Parts: sequence; C-alpha cells; structure tokens
Amino acid sequence: MPLTRRSVQTAAALAVLGGLLASPAFAQDKPKIALVMKSLANEFFRTMEDGAKAHQKAHASEYTLVANGIKNETDTAAQIKMIEQAVAQKVNAIVLAPADSKALVLAVKAAVDKGILVVNIDNRLDTDALKEKNLTVPFVGPDNRAGAKLVGDYLAKSIKAGDKVGIIEGVSTTFNAQQRTLGFQDAMKAANIKVVGVQSGQWEIEKGNTVAAGMLREHPDLVALLAGNDSMALGAVAAVKAAGKVGKVQVVGYDNINAIKPMLADGRVLATADQYAAKQAVFGIELVQKALAAKTPQAQLPAEVKTEVVLVTKDSK
Repeated sequence: MPLTRRSVQTAAALAVLGGLLASPAFAQDKPKIALVMKSLANEFFRTMEDGAKAHQKAHASEYTLVANGIKNETDTAAQIKMIEQAVAQKVNAIVLAPADSKALVLAVKAAVDKGILVVNIDNRLDTDALKEKNLTVPFVGPDNRAGAKLVGDYLAKSIKAGDKVGIIEGVSTTFNAQQRTLGFQDAMKAANIKVVGVQSGQWEIEKGNTVAAGMLREHPDLVALLAGNDSMALGAVAAVKAAGKVGKVQVVGYDNINAIKPMLADGRVLATADQYAAKQAVFGIELVQKALAAKTPQAQLPAEVKTEVVLVTKDSK
C-alpha cells in the first residue's frame, strides 16, 4: 500500500514525540522507593511488606516499590548487600528496618552520599554511630520501651511481689531489643518482681524456645517469661507446655502477630503489644514521598516521627 504524504507526516510527528518523551527533559519517572526489612520468616515483617505493597497499589501513579527482606534475623551482611543493590538500582529513597543498629550505618552513609533519602523504621539506628558519620536519619516508629512497659505492667497485675520472671531478649545489638528489655525491667522493678535472667532468643521461635526451656530448668519457681517479640513468645509457649507448666508460667510477647491471637484467646499468652506492622513501612514511605516532593535534603528531615503502640490482651477489641 503506497504511503500518502499525510501518513508520512504522521509517522514523522510520532517519531519526534517519542524521542522527546524518551529524553531526560521529558522523563516523568515516578520515584522508586526501596523497602529493606529484617527477616521475612517473621510474620511481623511479612505483614509489614503486605501493608507496603497495598499502599503502593493504591498509589501506583505516585511511586514504585522494591521490597526485600533477609532470611534470618542476624544476616546483617545480606541486608548491607540489599542496600548496595538499591543504590545500584538508582532508587530515590530507602526505608530501612535494620537488623543491627550499628553495622548498617556505613551502608546508609554510602546511600545518603549518593543523594538517596534514607528513613529508619522498626529498629532505631545507633545515635552515636550516626553522629560520628554526621548523619541525620529520621526514625519513624513507636517507643519500644513504653510499649514493653505496658505489657510488663499488665503481667505484674497477675503475679505478686517477690515472684521470679525471665526475659527473652531479641538480637542484643539492636536498639528495639534493648528498649523492650528496659521496658520489661521498668515494670518488674515497679512491682518488686525479680528478673532472674535476660537471654537472647535472637527474635526467632526455635531460639526463643531453647532459651525458655533453659530458664524453666534453671529456675523451677519461675512464674513468667517476657518475650521481646511474639515469635520468641511462640517458642516460650511450647517450652512451657513441654515442661508441664501450662497455667503455672505466664508468657507475654510483643508485636501482635496473627499466630499469637488464638493463644491470647485461650490464655497461653497473657498479653502482647501492637505497633501496627502493616502501617510501619507505610509511615516511612509517606515521609519520603513528602520529602521527595518538597526536595527536602536528608539533613533537614525530622529526627523522629512517633507512631502508636498499644497493649493487646484477650479482652482487647
């Protein structure tokens, strides 16, 4: 079929328009935001990822999301590699739940030096390590110490002064593990309840189970186990059952994951804290969206954005 003068002009015009749209001056690429989480074996972070993906789907015209998480809670090297990959992919911002409060700071600095905005969620990066690198990284999240104290105070009402309890801590180098332990200790001290030991269950079910079992053997008169997250609380519940102490040793946790809800209902777990896993990443994403839109540099971002944490028991609605 012969080309008419009009079809040639149309084709030429389309070619010119296509070239213009592909050029940097006309590129209207949406910001690319990377979400780098801790272990996706933990239901809390799967819920966080689901919440972030749902938010991106509802705001698909505003940004694209690259979500990643490590295989276990202590694989810091893999998380550093994820940040490096995000930098290589030229993301505009990174929302990070660090596996280690100090070890991730160098990787964060490298990203910020490349002009990438970084926001910290879930576990706070070490303040001194950030100062040393002259970095301002906003922490978006709850007061872990206050949340753990809520749980500890509730437990204290069901036991008595002089009773013995054990604390199963998360990864001990993480700020949120330390803060939750301090919150539990605050509550126990106020009620004159004796903490006989603090041991790390590394945020994981099996390790939490091992620590709980050891504490129950070492202290036959233990009346409660305070777990720094619900995964370790699941391990503690299994240890209490194996020791034949159901109804004699209380268990509390932190995070309000779905797996803990039937245990709250039947009393195997007395209480937990909800810091809204599905919203945690979203809070961070929304902060970087605003910063990117306003062209706010990293150094001018707020130091902290507090989010809510609430006590959850079988009577919670």
